Amino acid sequence: MYLMGSTRCGISAKQVQRETGVTYKTAWRMFNQIRTLLSDGDIQLESTKENTKVEVDETYMGGKRKGSRGRPMRGDKKMTPVVGIAQRNGRVVARVTKDATAKTLKGLIRKHVVPGSVVYTDEYPAYNTISEGRKYVHHRIRHADGVYVRGDIHTNTVEGLWSLIKRGIGGVYHSVSPENLQSYLDEYCFRYNRRHEGNLQFKSILERASRA
Repeated sequence: MYLMGSTRCGISAKQVQRETGVTYKTAWRMFNQIRTLLSDGDIQLESTKENTKVEVDETYMGGKRKGSRGRPMRGDKKMTPVVGIAQRNGRVVARVTKDATAKTLKGLIRKHVVPGSVVYTDEYPAYNTISEGRKYVHHRIRHADGVYVRGDIHTNTVEGLWSLIKRGIGGVYHSVSPENLQSYLDEYCFRYNRRHEGNLQFKSILERASRA
């Protein structure tokens, strides 16, 4: 737990095997058990007077298709859709989903973002209806036109989260199965949401372990 809580981008089971002398199977099982403590659950990114701005984006993790860019086509089973919701200067949520349809995106936003928030997305058509029946202010940035920032309209925060997660998984763990992906997302969101604690993240993990 200390090794996981004191590293910025995570630590692999292989490295723990080398440092502690346990078998790789034991180290991997220990890490999986610890990750079950790192989920923040169905938190709401609360709207406050000082911070009402939330960014939403979806990405895809897993194998890459040769000669293909952008969002996978319907039915592509090689990549796993993940939806991220990031409160500017606040907390984040990342969830594995079965798809990136309007129904799925709207459901996640309503679960994690309280009414009154300003929601920023890109031009993906599935975001067209997210504000229906709920008091969100919806702003969009058109990446397809080569525009990434227009005033305070952008999705740089959530895209920074994707960069952090993908660099961490690629550099430390190399690859993650779809079945275990959510637990790794939980780990990185746990770190991000406690980024100001530094090495004190270990204390947060220890407190959760004591309540398990």
